[in-house]
Amino acid sequence: MSTLICGSIAFDSIMVFHDRFRNHILPEQIHILNVSFLVPEMRREFGGCAGNIAYNLKLLGGDPLIMATVGDDAGPYLERLDRLGLARTHVTQVPGTFTAQCFITTDLDDNQITAFHPGAMVHSHRNEVAHSRGVSLGIVSPDGREGMLEHSRQFAEAGIPFIFDPGQGLPMFNGNELLQCLQLADYCAVNDYEARLLCERTGRSIESLAGEVSALIVTLGGKGSEIHTGGRKLDIPCATPTALEDPTGCGDAYRAGLLYGIDKGMDWDQTGRLASLMGAIKIASRGGQNHAPSREEIGDAFRAAFGTQLW
Repeated sequence: MSTLICGSIAFDSIMVFHDRFRNHILPEQIHILNVSFLVPEMRREFGGCAGNIAYNLKLLGGDPLIMATVGDDAGPYLERLDRLGLARTHVTQVPGTFTAQCFITTDLDDNQITAFHPGAMVHSHRNEVAHSRGVSLGIVSPDGREGMLEHSRQFAEAGIPFIFDPGQGLPMFNGNELLQCLQLADYCAVNDYEARLLCERTGRSIESLAGEVSALIVTLGGKGSEIHTGGRKLDIPCATPTALEDPTGCGDAYRAGLLYGIDKGMDWDQTGRLASLMGAIKIASRGGQNHAPSREEIGDAFRAAFGTQLW
């Protein structure tokens, strides 16, 4: 059975400015800001939450099925999905649009100026969960606002358990909408900042919100993560990465671990540790989809990190 991954497919253009923004942005001139940065370093990465989650789930031996919308320029990404053996039967090309794109400029202090163009992502509601077959688990990750709401309802109507993963899309929703998505979902995954925002928007504590789902997962960066389930909180340790190269896509790698663990019936302690390990593996390489450990290497890394067998 497949895992349906609803979310974005995007190109990430990452540029490096060999100076500091503060040397070129004058505070007293902000009202007439007009600056240009020479960026001799640039790379283009394959990204988007759905693309990243599917990539990592495939590494684990799962069967991801991507549901996303892309634009006229999606050819290189679609070819990549084919090379990776990732089905694109539910990747819809929207004529007259660009694929979602993120343009990130970083200076020597690791400050970032980011521009994001959603493009075809805003048409994500054109895809319907009911059009998929052989799906036993799903996730609603950051995507077009209407698509996230619709896909949450459609998963629930189809009786397919799913993770609600609002991510950077969380600010698009009010408290009632967030609560409704939680009540439709079986699981929810957020980082610590998103958890605070979720509580503020709904006016409820994290413990109270955890009662709406089978498990509510909160990632804490280098401090590990928490899994609230069955009225208790499990503290999941952070796996130690071999290098700290790039955090881009670490949350998506973590969610792939969650999906695999849930699908395989692992207990929450092991599922959380696997998710933590996937994030640690990802952070050791640049971009969201450039790490490529074998399944055996993932198993060896799990044993080294936690002292127990994964499979």
